[in-house]
Amino acid sequence: MIFAPPILALFLGSLLIGAMLLYASVYGIQVLKKWDIKSGSELQIILERKTYLISTIVSYAFAFQLLSLFLFIYTADDLSKFFVGAMCAAGTLKVNSYGYPALILKILNFLLAGIWLVVNHTDNRARDYPLIEKKYMLLLLITPLILAETAIQGMFFLELHPNVITSCCGSLFSVEAAGVGSSLASFPSIPMKIVFYGFLAATLASGFYFYRNTGIAGYIFSLLGTCMFIVSITALISFISLYFYELPTHHCPFCILQKEYGYIGYVLYALLLTGAVSGMAVGALMPFRTVKSLETIMPSIMSRLTLASMISYALFAAIATYQIIFSHFRLEGY
Repeated sequence: MIFAPPILALFLGSLLIGAMLLYASVYGIQVLKKWDIKSGSELQIILERKTYLISTIVSYAFAFQLLSLFLFIYTADDLSKFFVGAMCAAGTLKVNSYGYPALILKILNFLLAGIWLVVNHTDNRARDYPLIEKKYMLLLLITPLILAETAIQGMFFLELHPNVITSCCGSLFSVEAAGVGSSLASFPSIPMKIVFYGFLAATLASGFYFYRNTGIAGYIFSLLGTCMFIVSITALISFISLYFYELPTHHCPFCILQKEYGYIGYVLYALLLTGAVSGMAVGALMPFRTVKSLETIMPSIMSRLTLASMISYALFAAIATYQIIFSHFRLEGY
């Protein structure tokens, strides 16, 4: 099973990303110790030249890291047919103890990689690289997480044995079951709808205010945008998914990725991740908006990030609301 093309792509891709980030981290340590933009020394010139190469390497590595999350979920879903009891990726990830930790790390690294790409883009726009130390400190934080993900993902694939009987999504995300999935599924629908649309309204309102007025409101928007990601995932499991499946007990967040539902799950998750990365990146850039070389650059970047996050969350809510209104299924009225 390890020789299946998607698994090989994920396995070899993760090894390559890990090697690239280790190389970049060694250079990053040199930058943190010896970088001095005011110096005209030979060492400083060498560091400035190498930073172009390193930034390009890490950017490509993180671009694949973003794509690998969706490839991982698709692969887990596709492999479900090999395991007794599995109906979707939920069952495949439950085959051994490494599946869900690998998924959690992939989501975390997706968010961090997206933030790094935004910080790197902002830093490269300025003439004096004012964020270079910050982005390499972030890189040194992300690299161990990427290596941990590579190891856990590798163990997950190596420990996939077709003779294992696994759990189906119906039992994993059942209200009667025990675990995180069942806890999210058991949230009452009406209070959860109030929370979801309340956070959506607060996020969009704070984003619109920050978009028009800037200032410290960016911190509030970033915090709400981050919370909105968590609330949306919870809402998707709690009540939104029911309207797609048109079943009162099917809370699985993975079946929605399948062909029967038009692969709409990929769209929904892409919107949520885009909204989360953009919103979190606003908060990451806020402390540096007064840096002299970034004063003319930062407003446009922050505005685009805010707009991207608002649009992503609004589209997610629009798709969910459309399904709630026009689905044949009814759950406590609407």
